[in-house]
Amino acid sequence: MAAAAEEGGRRRGRVAVVVLGDIGRSPRMQYHALSLAQQVLYPRIRADLDVDIVANGGSDPHSAVKSNPLIHLHEMKSVRLEGISKISGALALILKAAIQFVILVWFLCFKIPRPDFFFVQNPPSVPTLAAVKLCSWLRKSEFIIDWHNFGFSLLGLSLGRGHIIVKIYLWYATVLYDQPPEFFHPTSLKEKHELFTRLENDICNPQEIRDCISEQRGRDSGSSNQLHNTLFTTQSGDGFFMKSNRPALVVSSTSWTPDENFGILLEAAVMYDRRVAKSLNEDDSIDEEKLWIDINNGKQYCYPRLLFIITGKGPERRKYEEQIKKLKLRRVAFRTMWLSAEDYPLLLGSADLGVSLHTSSSGLDLPMKVVDMFGCGLPVCAFSFSCIEELVKVGKTGLLFSSPSELADEFLMLFKGFPEKCDALKSLRDGALATSYSGRWSTEWETHALPLINQVISRKHQ
Repeated sequence: MAAAAEEGGRRRGRVAVVVLGDIGRSPRMQYHALSLAQQVLYPRIRADLDVDIVANGGSDPHSAVKSNPLIHLHEMKSVRLEGISKISGALALILKAAIQFVILVWFLCFKIPRPDFFFVQNPPSVPTLAAVKLCSWLRKSEFIIDWHNFGFSLLGLSLGRGHIIVKIYLWYATVLYDQPPEFFHPTSLKEKHELFTRLENDICNPQEIRDCISEQRGRDSGSSNQLHNTLFTTQSGDGFFMKSNRPALVVSSTSWTPDENFGILLEAAVMYDRRVAKSLNEDDSIDEEKLWIDINNGKQYCYPRLLFIITGKGPERRKYEEQIKKLKLRRVAFRTMWLSAEDYPLLLGSADLGVSLHTSSSGLDLPMKVVDMFGCGLPVCAFSFSCIEELVKVGKTGLLFSSPSELADEFLMLFKGFPEKCDALKSLRDGALATSYSGRWSTEWETHALPLINQVISRKHQ
């Protein structure tokens, strides 16, 4: 198939978006694919583009990606060498890279039509960059790299904004900041009610878990009005309302790997539970059943229950789920789940606080999950590292912590008086909402990426 053809007076081009990983867990590359496929919306574009996504399977991408007729998914199989890894980790890494290289070349040279250009994100570098570079040479295609983790502003943190190298970098580089796409937005009351209705069973009927959330909703299960009530919301006629005795909802997205230490959040939650009990002069002999009944009947305390919903997939998830089951907490509950790409933004927009456990191995890359949270107007408590203040404005859009104790103190400060008398939390939400309206992916992409794409397409069709 030819790389481009005339159709209706407009050129038709093609681009291959390459992801050595699960496309469903690669939001930035999904956004690139959508923007490339939607170039017809931009008046300055000179071609309509078909987009071939070559990526590993695993999780479903957003429905906007799956339903777009110009986007074509080509799924590679993931390479697993668990047997060899037990013998030699180094040998397994080398073999895995070699096999991935062959698979990439096969797909990029033989399984997809010849593209005008390849579009790949770095990292990962090995073996992606070598494979795509070879294929771009063999197929006479251009090669564009999204250097996701580096930029002049991050370099300026170590050298200073006025350093000559930073100024040269600024002049040379095309910087595309992470921004949330339009489907990350504050959630309406109706959307919240519908979301919590869908998640009701996962939240309120967890297997092998008995806590302040499951006990409350278990007592409501026989109510004739159950369809009109969720843990957080109630429906009256055509109106939707937030319950005054609802728990505070805290959301965190994690890869369940050692570089995102979930143990910090777990310890902080336990500390919150213990410190609230101490502040209320509750001893170990308190009847938890009576406490939960009182809460269910509308009794409110100066500190709320906290429901942590943790989203994501990863190797350490099961380990921490077992630890959670063994905890005896009065006012704290955990739920782990994997949400669809459509429900995840709705959850962020329905939450009261986000938590980021991201720690950068280089000290330079910023967590995209925080960008998404701000897009939904959700304030964030983020683990502190060298450049995080570039994203989280302390006291305006969120707070930073370096230990479980600091995070527990922030929970106590933010949620005291919840839901009506928590001024500090409301102030951070106002700041996050202001951030949510300040920039969107489509605007950032059209300003910084589109001119480069046009330049490449023009060069190909001269």
